Amino acid sequence: MPPRTATTGTKISTDARAIARRTGTLLGGMPYLRFGTGTPLVVLPGFGQNNEPTVGFERMFVSQTLMPLAANHRILRLTSRPGLDPNSTMKEIARDYADALRLEFPGPVDVMGISTGGSIALQLAADHPDVVQRLIVVSAAYKLGPVGKEVQSRVAEEVAAGRPRRAGLEMFRTLGTSAFTRWLSGGMGWLLGPAMLGKATPDMMAIIHAEDGFNLRDRLSEIDAPTLVVGGDRDGGYPVELFRQTAALIPNGRAIVYPGQGHMVVTSEPRLMQDVLEFLDGWSPNTPDPAP
Repeated sequence: MPPRTATTGTKISTDARAIARRTGTLLGGMPYLRFGTGTPLVVLPGFGQNNEPTVGFERMFVSQTLMPLAANHRILRLTSRPGLDPNSTMKEIARDYADALRLEFPGPVDVMGISTGGSIALQLAADHPDVVQRLIVVSAAYKLGPVGKEVQSRVAEEVAAGRPRRAGLEMFRTLGTSAFTRWLSGGMGWLLGPAMLGKATPDMMAIIHAEDGFNLRDRLSEIDAPTLVVGGDRDGGYPVELFRQTAALIPNGRAIVYPGQGHMVVTSEPRLMQDVLEFLDGWSPNTPDPAP
């Protein structure tokens, strides 16, 4: 077996600069970002202001975040297709993903959903078990918590009213884990609001609407795929019990909860990628390579 290539931060950084990252649109209209080598891993991100290919700083940030997985996994990051029906449901959005994966791969693949992407991934695994081999759900559960629903509703209202700064403030301040960090995060959201939400499309509003009505609790027992649910116990959008309940109600599910972490565990918790690698490969950067 060849040596693992993601064992040090230096090596990962080098790979992030050198690895080929391709963007485009799949046959069904879904924008993608593709990079890495090895077994396929499909990544479903949280919602953004539009459903367009990932470019520029966002592409660099996403690639760097997922790079520890790219040494041994061929990552396909898929965004929902543009032109969603304003009244789309999670079931309909998940069907789009299932159709895309059936066209792209000959069999089931590993799927990792982050935030709203985690909600879609759960729906995908319940409705279309033929396309999901293993499932990783990060900062998401079978439904939004009450605060999460309220915040997303306010974000949608502020965007619709043409107030991206206020929308950014509402969205970002839930990322904090204390009164001070919520104030700080809210200020950052106010500053970044025009860039992140100033060109929000009806597609973003459709996804928020779909997640508002999402509750998969009664379907979790139908998910056959081995599932890892990861969340922080200070997540503003989800009470920690929702992470644990989601994993417990899936026949082959387990949960990892990071103490003191909020919604953005992907970028703030260094153990996340190690835990994902252990789940997928039985390996982490701290595990010695087997003897040749």
